[in-house]
Amino acid sequence: MLRHVLFLALLVLSGCQSPLTQLQTLSSENAHQVVIQPTRPFPLAMSVPSIKPGSARLRIYLEGDGHAWATASQPSLDPSPRTLLMARLAVADPQPSLYLARPCQFVSAPACNPQVWTDQRFGQAVLDSLDQALNQVRRQYGNRDFELIGYSGGAALALLLAAQRNDIAVVQTLAGNLSPRQWAQSLDLTPLRGSLEPLDRAERLRHVTQRHFIGFEDRTVPPILYQHYRRSLGPVDCLEVVRLPGVDHANGWADAWAQWRHKPVRCTPQ
Repeated sequence: MLRHVLFLALLVLSGCQSPLTQLQTLSSENAHQVVIQPTRPFPLAMSVPSIKPGSARLRIYLEGDGHAWATASQPSLDPSPRTLLMARLAVADPQPSLYLARPCQFVSAPACNPQVWTDQRFGQAVLDSLDQALNQVRRQYGNRDFELIGYSGGAALALLLAAQRNDIAVVQTLAGNLSPRQWAQSLDLTPLRGSLEPLDRAERLRHVTQRHFIGFEDRTVPPILYQHYRRSLGPVDCLEVVRLPGVDHANGWADAWAQWRHKPVRCTPQ
């Protein structure tokens, strides 16, 4: 009986953990540690290997939109993700990998307000902080370049980063929002005023090696969004698309990614 009571108490305590505490626990259990990159205007939480990797290329797992909305019309007070899907993928990856959270996730700052994780989630200030974080990582780790893996809304930011930097070797997206403008239009949502659009930088993106994973059952980022992105992008140097039956926006990604993460992008003839 006592053992049962203790078990229930542990469950209650674990359910009350803050998102940052959950990230720290996950990291410490997998030879990672949480650090806060002092970027502006938003400091960013990262989970990095405890032993400094010496790889020429680092994988950066870029978080999705997280818990941006409390209800359909009410923004969340804390946009930190609740499931830690991308952090789990990062710490499980045998390749040198770091997890990078989005602004105001896990750690707050004076510049944080609901606009940052709603209408301005792909805005210039957000992009600036992420860009600074990559610069700081290169100084700390001495890597030559990056492979960005963006989930959901993190895909749009991965593409925006790749369009403005010269050290992004590969972009891979999972359930990726590749065109926020078309995404809002296709779901009859209010346009994301204050956000940037990757396809406005299509000329640069055509030369970025990229692979996009699409869940057939995804209703949050419908599979048809990829078709719009692909048509609008035009001729590309190297692009692959992988369609995954039975996978929706939140489920099936761990198994699918474990099967694909070690495979190089296969460039299809354009």
